Amino acid sequence: MSTLPRVHIKYCTQCRWLLRASWMAQELLTTFQDEIGEVALIPGTGGVFEVGVNDELIWSRKDEGRFPDIKELKQLVRDRIAPGRDLGHTDR
Repeated sequence: MSTLPRVHIKYCTQCRWLLRASWMAQELLTTFQDEIGEVALIPGTGGVFEVGVNDELIWSRKDEGRFPDIKELKQLVRDRIAPGRDLGHTDR
């Protein structure tokens, strides 16, 4: 069993947000290839779009009123799993 962090993205199937969720998962896996153990895509309903690291919710579309930009999502994930890591142009 991996001790690396688990990221989950819960998305609304009714809203057809699978493509958005899978693109964000791909971006996170590419950026954090050595720091993430897995990214799980979790189907949901009711307009849900949430991202969490381990058991901590780091983004909720319901709370924020919008989707995260990929830049801010990468920064939020980085802050939880590799706080000292420079994200290059994403941090600028």
